[in-house]
Amino acid sequence: MEIPLLRYQSISLDQVQSNCSSFPFSLSDNKVFKDRSFFNRRKWKNPFTRIKCCSLLEQGLKPRPKPNKINVEELKENKLPEAPVKKPSFGFCSQIEKLVLNKKYREALELFEVLEFEGGFDVGTSTYDALVSACIGLKSIREVKRISNYMLGTGFEPDLYMRNRVLFMHVKMGMMIDARKLFEEMPERNVVSWNIVITGLVDSGGYLEAFHFFLVMWEELSDGGSRIYATMIRAAAGLGLISVAKQLHSCAIKMGISDDGFVSCALINMYSKCGSIEDAQGVFDEMPEKTTVGWNTIIAGYALHGYSEEALDLYYEMRDSRVKMDHFTFSMIIRTCTRLASLEHAKQAHAGLVRHGFGLDVVANTALVDFYSKWGRIEDARHVFDIMPRKNVISWNALIAGYANHGRGAEAVELFEQMLCGGMKPNHVTFLAVLSACSHSGLSECGWKIFKSMSTDHKIKPRAMHYACLIELLGREGLLDEAFALIRDAPFKPTANMWAALLTACRVHENLELGKFAAENLYGMEPEKLCNYVVLLNVYNSSGKLKEAAAVIQTLRRKGLRMLPACSWIEVRKQPHVFLSGDKSHIQTKEIYKKVDSLMLEISKYGYVHEERTLLPDVDEQEQRVLMYHSEKLAVAFGLINTLDWMPLQIVQSHRICCDCHNAIKLIAAVAGREIVVRDASRFHHFKDGMCSCGDYW
Repeated sequence: MEIPLLRYQSISLDQVQSNCSSFPFSLSDNKVFKDRSFFNRRKWKNPFTRIKCCSLLEQGLKPRPKPNKINVEELKENKLPEAPVKKPSFGFCSQIEKLVLNKKYREALELFEVLEFEGGFDVGTSTYDALVSACIGLKSIREVKRISNYMLGTGFEPDLYMRNRVLFMHVKMGMMIDARKLFEEMPERNVVSWNIVITGLVDSGGYLEAFHFFLVMWEELSDGGSRIYATMIRAAAGLGLISVAKQLHSCAIKMGISDDGFVSCALINMYSKCGSIEDAQGVFDEMPEKTTVGWNTIIAGYALHGYSEEALDLYYEMRDSRVKMDHFTFSMIIRTCTRLASLEHAKQAHAGLVRHGFGLDVVANTALVDFYSKWGRIEDARHVFDIMPRKNVISWNALIAGYANHGRGAEAVELFEQMLCGGMKPNHVTFLAVLSACSHSGLSECGWKIFKSMSTDHKIKPRAMHYACLIELLGREGLLDEAFALIRDAPFKPTANMWAALLTACRVHENLELGKFAAENLYGMEPEKLCNYVVLLNVYNSSGKLKEAAAVIQTLRRKGLRMLPACSWIEVRKQPHVFLSGDKSHIQTKEIYKKVDSLMLEISKYGYVHEERTLLPDVDEQEQRVLMYHSEKLAVAFGLINTLDWMPLQIVQSHRICCDCHNAIKLIAAVAGREIVVRDASRFHHFKDGMCSCGDYW
């Protein structure tokens, strides 16, 4: 897609204001942009020469101070006091610089502490430069303050380079208040100074303030280079203002820097985040040299908007173009495969990850653990986890959540205890994962103990999602009154997830009155959420309350809510095959239906009784008429026909599995001697030897 110059040259901020009513201030009347067209200037070299910024006093900024005229005669008359003699410190300083060069930051700062204690040493710019690097490397605010105080205490006069380094150190530490003060006190500023402080503001989310600084910079320097454009495009993306970003794009084209790699990647990222993937693709196509970062950015853009197949196609284009891939490339593709449920593509990405030398990368391997956990390969997930040389809290959370979803609560709790013993600090996501594991596996005593330890041992305040896990845990045990009491006594207003957990428990245990009360509360919070009505509908149906069930159906029709037919899919030989209930569109329909009939006949010998009316959690009544040929049964039959006898079957569903199919697949797994893994809308079901990992509660 060509990016025509005229498309962007005629846009002004007045037009932006008319299109962006949510902008927090008036772009046409504000002091910052007062009655000026932001970028539409005939003088292309400096399109900001006519901009006047009247927010200096508001922002606390001062113009660059001008040197006073020196009276030489007065200096002669007034004898200056002699400066104290500073001790040479060549040995100390050279040793500090060597330690920093070898990335031994802690040792370098310890040596500086000795020098600081002795006092009066003459420390040069190169040593301070090394100490700045040590502070950044250790990410230590305490050391930053120590270095700054020593500079002031010894009367060190830094040059512009050193002032920029100290400013950069404060920005990297997130000390933006101190950084701004340093910036304002600088007797001289250059483009690097402005870049540092503006980038710091954007990184810390101060997008509006970054724009203020940007305008003042143009008054002072009249030039900022490609890096500052890339930074300001990021600021526009952060504000969600595509119109302002397009003006920056226009100005970059005028100044001849639109082909710069930093600017191009920032534009791709901005257009993607603002929902214009076509413009993002256009910028990418115009890049003279497509770099690794450029490819990663466009792939991430497609993945962000759910274009998973397109993202995968771009990945293969990137591979074929011989551009070097990095660990971010593989991490994104593995996450894309997670959405696509594509095991074969994920395996290829895993192989590429190892082949390119990123086999030990913590980010990419955590993505692999997450993928294998979510798609039924929990043993593969554990293998990847075990060989990781370094793990972060996200790595632990991914595997604990994987065990939880697979109904292996005891192993999840054991892994959680290993995490604590290893000194890794858990967060609220960790507790959500381990409490989910307890609720899925019925570990009520263990769940309560872990829940109480959140506030007592780990100082983490339980959130609504943690309460929802406990409600599900109590509901599984049939303790509905206790579950309701937990909702009633919660220290905050009950959330939809909490009421939904109670409603699910009422459905399973057929508690009509409490289920109705939970459903009414859910309707008030989520009036357009279909599954809430369907669960209550099934509660009424199972209790024989046909009049009330009919009233729920009328409510659905009045609101225009329609229950979509359920579907299941299975991947065989790298090709996905999708089935609807009663589906006869597949090329192997005759074989599939014949196989279903034979399987039903076979499992009836082991006690299977076809349920004329089953409890369907979230599918429509039409499903009842094709109960014998539900989508999951068709997918299982197709898998048994087209795979080898020893291969496990992996099936994905758009809905929660119904009771009839759950009972049937348990027995099919036994008579066929296969392991069948079904991932439904609720959790994983591992069917093996006539048993299911969910314990018949889902």
